[in-house]
Amino acid sequence: MDISSIEDIRLLVDTFYGRVRKDKLIGPIFIGAIQDRWPEHLDKMYRFWQTVLMEEHTYFGSPFPPHARMPLEKQHFDTWLALWHGAVDELFEGTKASEAKWRASRMAEMFLSKIQYYRENPSARPIP
Repeated sequence: MDISSIEDIRLLVDTFYGRVRKDKLIGPIFIGAIQDRWPEHLDKMYRFWQTVLMEEHTYFGSPFPPHARMPLEKQHFDTWLALWHGAVDELFEGTKASEAKWRASRMAEMFLSKIQYYRENPSARPIP
């Protein structure tokens, strides 16, 4: 079954972040950044992926700036992608599932590239 509703997105996001929290490499980073704001963060991620995958514009914001100065490297994004792809593959199959993996891969690539840029150009500031 493919991703076709907000309920599917909630299941995917909840499954993914459940795994993120348990991961030894990226779990502490997420837990440290989000702290006790998990419900707020999950709601934002539901809206983000609903906007991206369902073309129902419920997310308004810039996803990159909160990540701009985080101590993230390629291995962190590789782990994030492996957990995301694993959750998608376990729960769904089809066009939207493939799109969810493709978009996450492009996002990871872009975020890492931008983080590296800001490290090399400390006077530059990400646009919120």
